[in-house]
Amino acid sequence: MTQPLIFDGHNDVLLRLFTEGRATAAQGFLAGRDGAIDVPSARAGGFGGGLFAVYVPSPKDLDSQLEEMLKDTYDMPLPDPIHWEDAFPVVMAQAAILFDLEEQGALTVCRSAAEVQACLNSGILAAVLHIEGAEAIDPDLNTLDVLYQAGLRSIGPVWSRETIFGHGVPFRYPSSPDTGPGLTDHGLRLVRRCNELGIMIDLSHLNEAGFWDVARHSTQPLVATHSNAHAICPHARNLTDKQLAAIAESDGMVGLNFAVAFLRSDGKKLSEVPLEQMIRHLDHLIETLGEDRVGFGSDYDGALVPDVLNSCAGLPKLRAALRQHGYDDALMTKLCQGNWLRVLEKTWGA
Repeated sequence: MTQPLIFDGHNDVLLRLFTEGRATAAQGFLAGRDGAIDVPSARAGGFGGGLFAVYVPSPKDLDSQLEEMLKDTYDMPLPDPIHWEDAFPVVMAQAAILFDLEEQGALTVCRSAAEVQACLNSGILAAVLHIEGAEAIDPDLNTLDVLYQAGLRSIGPVWSRETIFGHGVPFRYPSSPDTGPGLTDHGLRLVRRCNELGIMIDLSHLNEAGFWDVARHSTQPLVATHSNAHAICPHARNLTDKQLAAIAESDGMVGLNFAVAFLRSDGKKLSEVPLEQMIRHLDHLIETLGEDRVGFGSDYDGALVPDVLNSCAGLPKLRAALRQHGYDDALMTKLCQGNWLRVLEKTWGA
């Protein structure tokens, strides 16, 4: 059968294009760039699109401390919070790049599951505007409403560092995700308003207390766009079996994160990761969540990924490994796109 295109739960290509400069962003994305996602690589790898994250980097970048993640244990201090007035222009600039890419014919910004499906059917890259860390959302949520009208359909209340909405997990190994207090009053209001608008709430990066606050107060399926199994890699960023059970009960889903530190059992930021280790996580997620609630959330252009999958052009290698492992046509279709389409339609409405 024809391999289904992969719809992916998370990438950071907009941050990379923003860093490289808006003037050349569309040209590089269309013709090919030094990165994980562009149009030629997507065509070569059967990458059909996904959630395109907007992320506000900290003045003090964690990259300068990443040698810590080569140690047997580590606990990296998180950057300071960022005020929404400082974050908002960065979010606007990255979102503008996404719309530039659409104007140049590189992709289509999708606001419904039907639009995502139409792109996958036609081979046009499907892009969903996602915010990773809600720093750009003001306390009165005015910016949330405006961004929704612009196309925002998914948001993570935190990217690990603290926001006015809640607290994230540190980059700590080994560690439980139970690392601090849960959502603030602003965070609970954010959950309610996202439910009203039909914006998916991403649980990746939230600490465990925040996770359970969303589980108690949200009416939508619980979704972690790019997280892995804590039972296999006991990193603070990964989900415990108890959390996975709650996601299953809500009929939500988890996208497998390709970031090596969350895949490797030793938690180290080393790119020598065999595909078999990714399959261990997938097997565990499928066993715990069921076949209808697992997909991919690569973190391409935002994380160090296995050498064999260093860009989306390498995705056929992952497909081949999954086939060899025994995943049949029906399961492959669900993992590649069907499960994401199901949960997006359930969250956003028809």
